[in-house]
Amino acid sequence: MTLIVHPHFHKRYTGVTRHVESVVPALAQGDETRVIGSGLTEALPRITWGELIRRSHREPIVWHAHRNNELLAGMLLKALGGKVQLVFTRHTSVAPTRFTRWLARGADALVSLTRQISDVIALPSTVISHGIDLTRFRPPEDRDAAWARLKQGGRYGIGVIGRIRKEKGQGDFIEALRPLLPQRPDWQAVLVGLAKGPDLAWVNGLREGIEDRVLLAGEQSTIEPWYQGLSILVHPSYAEGYSLVHVEAMASGCCVVASKLPYLDTLIEHGRTGFFFEPGDVKGLRDLLDELTREPERARQVGRNAEEEARRRCGVEHEARALSDLYHSLVKR
Repeated sequence: MTLIVHPHFHKRYTGVTRHVESVVPALAQGDETRVIGSGLTEALPRITWGELIRRSHREPIVWHAHRNNELLAGMLLKALGGKVQLVFTRHTSVAPTRFTRWLARGADALVSLTRQISDVIALPSTVISHGIDLTRFRPPEDRDAAWARLKQGGRYGIGVIGRIRKEKGQGDFIEALRPLLPQRPDWQAVLVGLAKGPDLAWVNGLREGIEDRVLLAGEQSTIEPWYQGLSILVHPSYAEGYSLVHVEAMASGCCVVASKLPYLDTLIEHGRTGFFFEPGDVKGLRDLLDELTREPERARQVGRNAEEEARRRCGVEHEARALSDLYHSLVKR
């Protein structure tokens, strides 16, 4: 048995948070796995700094960091004499800064979520994509009832889940829907995610005149009911390293309409398990949404296809197995 520690040093609830909450219980099926830090569900097994430091001096520990500050803490733990193997996951395809690249070189093993991320960081890494907890993300028994429970109005829900900012593409979503909404009284649009400061002013400016048809639900710590209520999940981001939103939505039976990011064609089959449009192509997005909101049953069928595909390929057990193999190879080495 190897002690594995996943730190979480971040105040906001993010995709990385959801990842840690999913993968730690799966890893714990085979090895002692703990978390340290804040912002995670209380149900996860934890370790104190005191116990961690004591044990690091007498047994091997794998410290799996997801952010720069977490990797720095692991490097300090190792510098203090701990028997620590450092693993660092790179979550974004944005080119790393010199500081991040320097930090990454200090890890004993790098994990990239996609081949694109591996190419961008330009250091040897193992490609292991995120899986999700399929008992947590699953279709509702009745999607109409699930949407009604969210009290957003309308019969069907269409929305974007994620932090609200220009590069995430919510502006394209609003502009694509604006001429369609008067023709689709049964459909209600919603943006689920944090918006503050200039981002809030920006999105409210875009909603002017249709505020009652494009609602702001704010940041949600419990996201599953939103996936279960939405019939169509739009992901219009201009760039993304790897987003859990696509897989979580698919596993929940949503019809995913996504900007065509480099890695997505390995996950979504256009027309069968979801739909693509080119990033920033408002007309292309509008044409897809026009068709799908006119034929809600088609959107539902694509959502059912997506759910079957996610259950076949995207369980967190696959990821946990690959990570466990990596951890044990490091400890043996």
